[in-house]
Amino acid sequence: MSRNSQRKATGLERQKPSPADPAIDTAGGTSGLNFSTPTEHVDLPSGGVFYPENHPLHGKDSVEIKYMTAKEEDILTSKNLLRKGLALERLLESIILDKTINPRDLLVGDRNAILVASRITGFGPEYETQVMCPSCTTSSEYIFDLSEVSAKEREIPPEITQTPEGTFLLDLPSTQVQVELSLMTGVHEQRLAKQQESKKKHKLPESPLTDQLRMIIKSANGNQERSIVNSLIENMPSRDTRYLRKIYDKLTPNIDMSQNFECPSCFSVTDLEVPFTVAFFWPK
Repeated sequence: MSRNSQRKATGLERQKPSPADPAIDTAGGTSGLNFSTPTEHVDLPSGGVFYPENHPLHGKDSVEIKYMTAKEEDILTSKNLLRKGLALERLLESIILDKTINPRDLLVGDRNAILVASRITGFGPEYETQVMCPSCTTSSEYIFDLSEVSAKEREIPPEITQTPEGTFLLDLPSTQVQVELSLMTGVHEQRLAKQQESKKKHKLPESPLTDQLRMIIKSANGNQERSIVNSLIENMPSRDTRYLRKIYDKLTPNIDMSQNFECPSCFSVTDLEVPFTVAFFWPK
């Protein structure tokens, strides 16, 4: 049995519109054709356990979204939104039914799960894109099945302490400094992308590792002053940075986007991460 066949489903559950749902009259009230847009319940990789108590998703293991419509396709093709990098943000705002949820405050893994579910409702589970074989480096068109995407198993090592605010305390093995980690949200993801774009534009040296550490390290030995945190990051031994990356990967709730890939050229079979390319929300 293949690895993919053993996975659970994505957690999408179609909801039939109830009579109490607000109806949409497609003909301005003259045709009598009233219907409600179907919705899905999307399982959150976080299970709602990493949000602070005042967050609308605290303790919630799923979120309800509506199916993509022509309105959302307009959002995805808006040149203005694409130029500003806001198309996916506006898409999330449009499809999430609970308007108290700010997409920018969603954990990255939860955002990814919602985006995959939305893509399935709009264009189906088949995702055709260009991929390069890791064995023979041949590029070819390949079709991935997004319905096989599932949540990664979460693991909190026993030496890690979770705080009521959804952050994590751990001691670095080399410096013995206790750091407080926070999981990245949409805000951090956008900020990191802008920093990388700015450095590239101004031909500055790229520093993706230290930039990410600045996003996720909230305090050092209980001190939240950024000058102290930044000093720790800049002088942190590699042993500590490797440990942080390893722990952060275990802590981060996300979806498993790896699937079996069989190269049509060399016929090698390997696990390949489903790539997020322009074809994901803008298929041919």
